[in-house]
Amino acid sequence: MKDKPTLTYQLPTQSCWTHTWIKPPFYHPESGRESDTRFYNQQPKSPARGSKELLRWLVTRESFTWKVDIQNEYDTRVNTAVALPQNRPQADLDDWQVWFVGHATVLIQIGPYNFITDPVWCDYASPSQGRGPRRVCPAGFALEQLPTIHGVLLSHNHYDHMDLATLEWLHKKFAMPIYTGLGNGFYLPKEFHVIEMDWWQEIPYHELRIIYTPAQHGSGRGLRDQNKALWGGFSVVAKTGHCFFAGDTGYAGHFKQIHARYGAPRVALLPIGAYEPRKLMSYVHMNPQDAVHAHLDLQAHRSVAIHYRTFQLTDEDREDPEHALGQAIKASSKLANPFYCIREGHKLTV
Repeated sequence: MKDKPTLTYQLPTQSCWTHTWIKPPFYHPESGRESDTRFYNQQPKSPARGSKELLRWLVTRESFTWKVDIQNEYDTRVNTAVALPQNRPQADLDDWQVWFVGHATVLIQIGPYNFITDPVWCDYASPSQGRGPRRVCPAGFALEQLPTIHGVLLSHNHYDHMDLATLEWLHKKFAMPIYTGLGNGFYLPKEFHVIEMDWWQEIPYHELRIIYTPAQHGSGRGLRDQNKALWGGFSVVAKTGHCFFAGDTGYAGHFKQIHARYGAPRVALLPIGAYEPRKLMSYVHMNPQDAVHAHLDLQAHRSVAIHYRTFQLTDEDREDPEHALGQAIKASSKLANPFYCIREGHKLTV
């Protein structure tokens, strides 16, 4: 009898302590930013909430209050049979599926093309194993169960989005391009195929267009590199529709801009977690009410919730985002299209 193949639902976090103290160069003449020292959001931040208040919260908060039996979550995932994504080389371009892997990681299948957003299979969202926010549930499926990945859509460089261990695994298996914002290639091995993009820049991929879109957030993996690399989201546009991945973002006017340029998304992937305490997080993270506003601004045919349940980054309870989203949808004065919360490892046919 053959042994069962080893399946990787989690990876040890790759040590990258140098990222906490390095200072990347900032020179982007192609974007007209050669005289700047960092990137900026379209909407300026209010000066009323400074870094001292944020530092006080970081030092005094209880960093892990979620009551999760991590081993039980893992055992349940591994021992529960679920449908798995497949390669679909003959799929029609109108055949779309999105699979929620966990946190901001989503497998997008548009016809025969497979893209994955912010792939994170690591144990800890930090520069080393055993430190920082710990993954409380395994990825929706193992790395070995992925179909061929044609491209990674990497929104920005925060540790819960740019996971070196996972990117290295994917590169060794698929050698796929990594689409990301200006400056993010600095943090990645030179052998990776990194394609850096400015906001609104478009790159063709066969029958698709990949566009790097604005977000209201920031970047940095240490003390000396804050906002030295660009952050954003992605629109993947085909003749059969528009898939929008918001990345990590606060609520701002860019959602209406994206709708004006590319039309209503056939599906939008919108973050709903990491929002408390609100006075500190509102600029960079949407809460569920904000996500509903974004859903309406985009006029999305349907939206899928991301950026919750996997890592405790802020103070709200694990189930709060989903409950609050349901309340926000009910309270909306406008008739909204569906906004789904789906569990890790499950898909939505769109």
